[in-house]
Amino acid sequence: MSVTKLENAKYLWRIEEWTTEATKGVVGAQGLHFPMMTIGARGAVLFVNDACRAFLGFRPKSATEVFGNTLLRNGLMLRVAGAEGEVPVTVAILNSQVSRREVFLIPNSDEDIIHAGPRELAAEWDAIEDLPVPLLKIDSNGSVLASNREARSLLAISSTQGKRVGDILDGLGRPISDWVREAIEGRGGYVSQFLRGRGDSHETFIQVTLNAAGGQDDPHLIAVLNDVTELKTLEAQFVQSQKMQAIGQLAGGVAHDFNNLLTAISGHCDLLLLRHDHGDQNYGDLIQIHQNANRAASLVGQLLAFSRKQHLQPEVIDLRDTLSDLTHLLNRSVGEKVTLSLSHDQELEQIKADKRQLEQVLMNLVVNARDAMPGGGEIRVVTENFEVKEKVVRDRAIISPGRYVLVKVIDEGHGIPPEVLHKIFEPFYTTKRTGEGTGLGLSTAYGIVKQTGGFIFAESEVGRGTVFSLLFPAHEVTVTQKTAPVFEAPKTISGSDDGVVLLVEDEAPVRAFASRALRLRGYTVLEADCGENALSMLADPLLKVDVFVTDVIMPGMDGPTWVRKALLVRPNTHVVFVSGYAEDAFGDEGPRIDNSIFLPKPFSLNDLTLTVQNQMEKRRNAPA
Repeated sequence: MSVTKLENAKYLWRIEEWTTEATKGVVGAQGLHFPMMTIGARGAVLFVNDACRAFLGFRPKSATEVFGNTLLRNGLMLRVAGAEGEVPVTVAILNSQVSRREVFLIPNSDEDIIHAGPRELAAEWDAIEDLPVPLLKIDSNGSVLASNREARSLLAISSTQGKRVGDILDGLGRPISDWVREAIEGRGGYVSQFLRGRGDSHETFIQVTLNAAGGQDDPHLIAVLNDVTELKTLEAQFVQSQKMQAIGQLAGGVAHDFNNLLTAISGHCDLLLLRHDHGDQNYGDLIQIHQNANRAASLVGQLLAFSRKQHLQPEVIDLRDTLSDLTHLLNRSVGEKVTLSLSHDQELEQIKADKRQLEQVLMNLVVNARDAMPGGGEIRVVTENFEVKEKVVRDRAIISPGRYVLVKVIDEGHGIPPEVLHKIFEPFYTTKRTGEGTGLGLSTAYGIVKQTGGFIFAESEVGRGTVFSLLFPAHEVTVTQKTAPVFEAPKTISGSDDGVVLLVEDEAPVRAFASRALRLRGYTVLEADCGENALSMLADPLLKVDVFVTDVIMPGMDGPTWVRKALLVRPNTHVVFVSGYAEDAFGDEGPRIDNSIFLPKPFSLNDLTLTVQNQMEKRRNAPA
C-alpha cells in the first residue's frame, strides 16, 4: 500500500499486488513506493529498494546506521535521519523468514509522535469504516462484532448487529463455528474459503480469509472479504455446461433403450390385435396398451428433443401460416382472462424446420406465458426479419452474420428473478408448484430450437414480464439449388407379398416382432443378431436377398458399415435402416448409401411392413 498526501488534508491510497515471491527479489520490491529494506538476523541490511535509497540518501549496510540502538517493533513511531533531515515515520515489519525481516518506513507527522509517542498501531474499528477493503470483526463464538461499509455493501445487508457468521455466509459444507474456532486457535484460519453470501437482494460468492487478532484477553478474528461472484459464476457455467452435456448423453442413451422396449411392446401388441376383433373381451385392454405405449413414445421424444437427437422432418415453412393454423388451439389454451395477439412482418422470410416440433415449442412458450399471468393480461407473438451484420456473442452462444427470422413471445407476467433466469432451460427445473409442471417444457424447446440450427434467449424483469426470442436462419431457395430428396410415405399395399428380407437386429424382442410381422406379410425372413453374422450369411453366392432391414447402432460392426461391405457384391439390394436414435446416427454415411431409407423406432407393424413393401417395389421396378 502507498499513500500520497493531497491538498485540503486529503490522502491518496494505492493498493498494489505484491506476491511472496516478489518480496524475495529486487524486481518486486523495487516497484514499491514505500521505503523498504531487508534486515538479516544480525542486523545487516541485505537489500534496499530505490524508494528507501532516495529517502535515506545512502545505502546503509546495517540497521544501526538508520535506527541506532532502538529495538525495532511493529508500529514503532520515531524520527529517522533522511536525505532532507529528520523525518517522522512508523515502522512496519513483515517477518517473511526467520533469518530476515522486511522493514517498511511509513511517513508520519510530527504531531503524531509528540502526542502519541512510541506506540503500537491500534486504530479503533470506527477508523476503518471507510477503508476500501471489506472487513468483519468476529469473536470466538462466531458472532459478528463489527463490519465496515464495504463489507455490508458486498454482503447486501444493512447491518451486522446481532448476527452470526452463519447468518450472512454459508456454503462451507461444515459448521462455520468449527472453522472460526480453528482460526482462533491458530489451526488453518489463514486458508481462504469460498462462501456464498446470504444477502437481502442478490446472491454473492465471497472469498473469506480469517486472521487472528487481539490478545489473550480479547481474542477475535479479522475476516478479509473478496468478491469472487464473477469467478464462481464462470465456474458454475462451465460445470453446468458439462452437466447438461452429460445429461443430454444420458437422455439420448435412455431414450434409445426405451425406443427398443417400446418397439417390442407396441409391435407385439399389434400382433395380438391382428387376432382380436372389436367384439373380443381383450380388445379394449390391447388398445389401452397400444395407446399408453404411444404416450410413452411421446415422452421419449421429449428426452430426445432435450438431447437434440430426436427425429426431425424438416420442411420449408412460413411462420405466418404456421401461427395462423395454431391460432385456434393457442386461444383455447390461454383461456378467457388472457388475450393473444399476433403481429407479422409482411415480407417475412421462410425457414426450414420440423413443423410439428416448432408448433410444440410455440405452444410451450405461450402456455408458460399464460401461467405467468394468473390474473390475466396480454401475450404478444411477434415475427420479423432480422439481419446480423457482425458476429454476436450472447449467453455463450455465437450468432454468425446472416439473415434470420425472429420470433418473440412477450408476456406481462410476474417475471423471472435474475438469479434463476440462467437455470430455466435445465431439465426438470421449474418455478411452478409441485404437480403443475414437469420442468421439461423449456428444455425440450431448447433442444428443438438448437437442433434446428436456431437460438433461443430469455429476457425478464420481475414484475414487468418476460420475452422469449427465437432466432432461426432464413431459408434461401434459388433456382439452381437442388432440394433434398423428400421421403414420401409408401402407399398401402393390400394382400401378401413375396421376397427375401435379411433382418439384422441385436435386440432379440425387436427382432422377434419384426420377423413375425414380415413373415405375416409373406416375406421370407433371414435373421442375424450382428453385422458380422449377416456378412457370413451373404458369403453364400446362391443366397438371394432383396432388402436389408438393419439396426444402425449395434455392438461390433454397425449397420452402415456392414451394409457398405455387402453392397460391394450386391449393389442392387435396397436397405431399410432402423434406429432408436435420430437419423444423424448415420454420421456422414447415410446420404452415401444408395437405395436406403430410414425408419425411426418405435415403429408399428404397419410402419415396418409398408416401408419394406415400398423398398421391395422400388427394387422390382429398378432397371436391370
